[in-house]
Amino acid sequence: MSAEQSSFREEVEHLEAIVRRLEETDLDLDEALRLFEDGVRRLSAARRLLETKQLTVKRVLEEADGTIRTSDLER
Repeated sequence: MSAEQSSFREEVEHLEAIVRRLEETDLDLDEALRLFEDGVRRLSAARRLLETKQLTVKRVLEEADGTIRTSDLER
């Protein structure tokens, strides 16, 4: 499954697994670098997914006159 097709929750779960693996002491440098790169890609994907969901929430909260009630989003 590509990052674009996965859910925010799946990305966070993968990130948690990467962190656990990076915390292991028997990890060689090449594997650590590969995991780090994968983590950066997954973090970026999770941010994009979150931004998309935030835009959806803003659209739902948009008033008929075109104003957006952002105070509801900041709580």
